[in-house]
Amino acid sequence: MNPPQPNPPSVGSEPHAPPPSAPPPPPAKRWVFLRRLLSSIVLWAILISALFSRNLIVANYFFLAAMMALAGVGLWEFYRLVERSGLVCFRVWGILFGLLLMASTFFYLSGDWAKSPGKANDFETSLLILFVLGLCVLQFMSSRTKLGIVAISTTLFGLMYVPWLLNFIQKIAFFPHVNGRYYVLYFVLVTKFSDTGAYVVGSIFGKHKMIPRISPGKTWEGFVGAILTATIASVLFAGGAASHLSGMDWRHAVILGALLGATAVVGDLVESQFKRQAGVKDSGRIFPGMGGMLDLLDSLLFNAPLMYLYLRHVLT
Repeated sequence: MNPPQPNPPSVGSEPHAPPPSAPPPPPAKRWVFLRRLLSSIVLWAILISALFSRNLIVANYFFLAAMMALAGVGLWEFYRLVERSGLVCFRVWGILFGLLLMASTFFYLSGDWAKSPGKANDFETSLLILFVLGLCVLQFMSSRTKLGIVAISTTLFGLMYVPWLLNFIQKIAFFPHVNGRYYVLYFVLVTKFSDTGAYVVGSIFGKHKMIPRISPGKTWEGFVGAILTATIASVLFAGGAASHLSGMDWRHAVILGALLGATAVVGDLVESQFKRQAGVKDSGRIFPGMGGMLDLLDSLLFNAPLMYLYLRHVLT
């Protein structure tokens, strides 16, 4: 007897599609952490090595190029988050003026014009006034009359959030009568140790969520880990480089370590809020395992002015 033949498909019927393949499992948290850590170490090692180059031209102009790249790409990512949130901004004007702010401040501070931090701040303030005036003129010529307040507000906030805060790194590097480059190295290292401590302690011991509606992964245990790790790193670095850090002692190292560690977590949460409103996980895809430029800078942005103000009003 012949075996039964399968029934041919009826006219108009579709063949059965193969079952969908399961999505690949997400990478383990330890591998994500290692990729982020490696990317961060490589990037900052290059920047810090150039900053301390014996060739003054290389040190200064590589530093300028790096600052403009950080500011320009970071600001572009921020305006992209603004647009993905359904808001409007003057993106081109904001980025162009952000780059102008970084470059002009560099030439002002590295020249013979800057005799005091106060004069440098006055110079920067004059640029910000021109920026706001230019925004208003742009709005006069724009067809988006009803969105004028939104466009001016988002563009101005982007400039203040990325280039203006980042500009304090230049003010630290060229701070008069101290070796400002060591203070740049100091606050970057302490901030990054804070990030590492928050991630490691939060991953191992984290149980109590800080603000889950903004960042579900942030815990109070990680926050404490960030402060402790930053404080330890601050004390160790300040002790090892005491001859290069004018005015620094163990008491200032403890205070600054705790302040920078806490503010780094706040900076991370601020960017997380922007990304959550825009509906994205990372601000970009520039660095393997890390995301975009803002993901690299978030914890540094508020620490830079904090370090500058402590250096100006307490240490000197």
